[in-house]
Amino acid sequence: MSLLALSLFLYSVSVLTLTYNSISSFTSTVTSAATVCTLQNSFEPSFVAKGDFVIGGIFPLHYNQEMPDLNSTYRPPPVKCNGFDPRAFRWAQTMRLAVEEINQSPELLPNYTLGYKIFDSCAYPLTGQRAALAVLNGLSEDDSPMCSSSSPLLAVIGESGSAQSIVVSRILQPFRIPMISYFSSCACLTDRRKYPTFFRVIPNDDYQVRAIAQLLVRFNWTWVGLVRGDHEYGRFAFKSAFFFLFLSSFVYFPTKVMRSSLAKVVVVFSAEGEMTPFLRDYMAQNITGIQWVASEAWVTASVFTGSEYYPYLGGTIGFGIRKGQISRLSDYLQTVNPHNYPNNPLVQELWEALYGCSPSLSSASQLSPCSGQESLLEQHSAYMNTSSPRVAYNVYKAVYAVAHSLSYCYSFLQHYLQEVKFTIAEEEVNFDLKGDSIPYYDVINWQRGTSGNIEFVNVGLFDGTKPAGDELVIQEDRIMWAGHQSEVPVSVCSASCLPGSRKAVRRGEPVCCFDCVPCDSGKTSNQTNSIECTFCPENFWSNEDRTSCIPKKVEFLAYDSLGIALTVISAVGACLTIAVFAVFFHHRNTAIVRVNNSELSFFILFALTLCFLCSLVFIGEPTFWSCMLRHTAFSITFSLCISCILGKTLVVLAAFTATRPGNNIMKWLGPKQQRAIIFSCTLVQVVICAAWLIDAPPYPSRNTKYERSKIILECSVGSSLAFWCVLGYIGLQACLCFVLAFLARKLPGNFNEAKFITFSMLIFCAVWLAFIPAYISSPGNYADAVESFAILASSFGLLFCLFAPKCYIILLKPEKNTKQHLMGKEKK
Repeated sequence: MSLLALSLFLYSVSVLTLTYNSISSFTSTVTSAATVCTLQNSFEPSFVAKGDFVIGGIFPLHYNQEMPDLNSTYRPPPVKCNGFDPRAFRWAQTMRLAVEEINQSPELLPNYTLGYKIFDSCAYPLTGQRAALAVLNGLSEDDSPMCSSSSPLLAVIGESGSAQSIVVSRILQPFRIPMISYFSSCACLTDRRKYPTFFRVIPNDDYQVRAIAQLLVRFNWTWVGLVRGDHEYGRFAFKSAFFFLFLSSFVYFPTKVMRSSLAKVVVVFSAEGEMTPFLRDYMAQNITGIQWVASEAWVTASVFTGSEYYPYLGGTIGFGIRKGQISRLSDYLQTVNPHNYPNNPLVQELWEALYGCSPSLSSASQLSPCSGQESLLEQHSAYMNTSSPRVAYNVYKAVYAVAHSLSYCYSFLQHYLQEVKFTIAEEEVNFDLKGDSIPYYDVINWQRGTSGNIEFVNVGLFDGTKPAGDELVIQEDRIMWAGHQSEVPVSVCSASCLPGSRKAVRRGEPVCCFDCVPCDSGKTSNQTNSIECTFCPENFWSNEDRTSCIPKKVEFLAYDSLGIALTVISAVGACLTIAVFAVFFHHRNTAIVRVNNSELSFFILFALTLCFLCSLVFIGEPTFWSCMLRHTAFSITFSLCISCILGKTLVVLAAFTATRPGNNIMKWLGPKQQRAIIFSCTLVQVVICAAWLIDAPPYPSRNTKYERSKIILECSVGSSLAFWCVLGYIGLQACLCFVLAFLARKLPGNFNEAKFITFSMLIFCAVWLAFIPAYISSPGNYADAVESFAILASSFGLLFCLFAPKCYIILLKPEKNTKQHLMGKEKK
């Protein structure tokens, strides 16, 4: 960039005048010995002023073109420009004002004057090229066809469109002529290898796209249409949009798509001239309800401020160039009228556009004549909008940047245009290494004015110098959205996934199109649009809404309805057993009690009482001691009970066998021997239980596998082998009792107790055989309930089968409670 400032100095001594005159698009004619440069065509500047140094100005004073017929059979006429733009004309007048202020300043360039040449680009690259070549050339002072040796061209202020700026910059680049754009924002122009002499006082589009991205994120617009112009500005903005926004949009978003699309927000990167035919088609189809997001190229376009546009464009929001203040601009614009510029065709067109009349009598216009001295009013906002100039303020800064750079160049050659830094209207102006200025944008909202037209209302600011995430500031309460709504429009492909669900991307569709899938049990999501659900910690589980983790419910066989029922049954069983014990004790001298071995009967009743009571140990929260007591108490008491029954069975069998001659078996089954049998059989179970408790005792455990949403407190058996050995030993005793009793079932006597023992063992075995599969398939508190139920059922079976018939005789049939009746010797 050092060559840029150096070029200002070189041009000041007119070294390169002949060079850039000779490269014009107008051919030169060579005569005898000298080279004579003649102009083959003429392209007059719109405004011109002489000076020691000249600044070129290129503005889109017209926004449409009429291309000639290029059939190569005759010389084509020049491109005709149509559609006068009062706003761009104001920009050109702002450049003139800035030059006059600098020339009148005693501090800035006191010994030099600036001149200017202003040309019309017609908002088109081809005519922009014509303007660039014309600004490098000019007619001689005597109006001869010779090329002029004009004043050194310091710089060019232009262009508005990025496509035009690319063309102009390439033409100026070989001569190292700096170009300062006031409205070209394409990020492509930051490439210093391609555009080393390009500067601008408007931020490049990377900042604008970043600002738009923050706007879309702020209002949760994830499904967005994109309209772009078919040029560098539109293409680079489109690429940047995908880089920053990661949105799914349309390269071309025709109006027929808008009507049916779910995208209710449309971002537009285009100039106002290109938007005109697009909006004409859009309005013809009467499509409403679209929330437009405008780029800086058209967000302040006065051509769309008419009341007819409001139903379709009302509520538009976008980022506009930062406004400034130019104190003398309003008064200066008032001086530009047909009376002061009678021969300037652009001033004539201005009057025709503002007043709809022709101030020139010689004009071929069909409009009614007027004096040309009409007052410029505020309603002529397209031209007289000087309260908040934006692009005009950029033009103003660009001219002052050239003047300050020229001042530095003559004072200190080491200062360059890139290093220019000055303050104007309380704003610091400088350029970065890429030639860009400080990124500032105003957030502009299109609202209905009092007269029904559209007004541009400032509702926020984007400051690119702030930390990331803090650049955008918006006053949402001041925004009026599309369709006269006060609520933010919704523009999404899929509604947000609420907490408790996650996003599932649809195959073959953009990432912003997804389904909402509820989180699985044990997983949660506490944010909107969660990508995945997270597992709860080990002792926690998801709530019903899957939005948070709550402690798992702890379950065990508590004193609830089931626990109370088992407790009542257990107490009833124990009470019945004690009642039977009391009946037997009261009638201990009767025949039925004595015949059935009262001592063993009392042992059995004692053991049954313990059996009923040991079921209570299974109810309540498991502890280390209760777990050890459960199985051991149950196994030992049942073993004691079955051992007593086994002893009684042997006594019954021996008693009837002893009646045979020569049989002394009863002497081996006396009371001592019976107690020894009971003790020995029970001792085996005690030894098994002791070994169990010593090797691998039962312990309380937390079961989370059976039902993951709960923690089931249960007693782990510790050693499965020991557990099944305990049950197996009880089963072995029961089977032995059953076999012996079955063998003695047909022995004589009216009260053969072997039948009742047989039946009781049958019930006992049936209960515990059914218990095994039920216990295995019912873990946790239900397993405890099954085991408790089996204990109670088998205990009741033994109690009723063994003692109900005897109590019946004792209490209800006392006449049968005799030895003769019991032995079957009662007289008929």
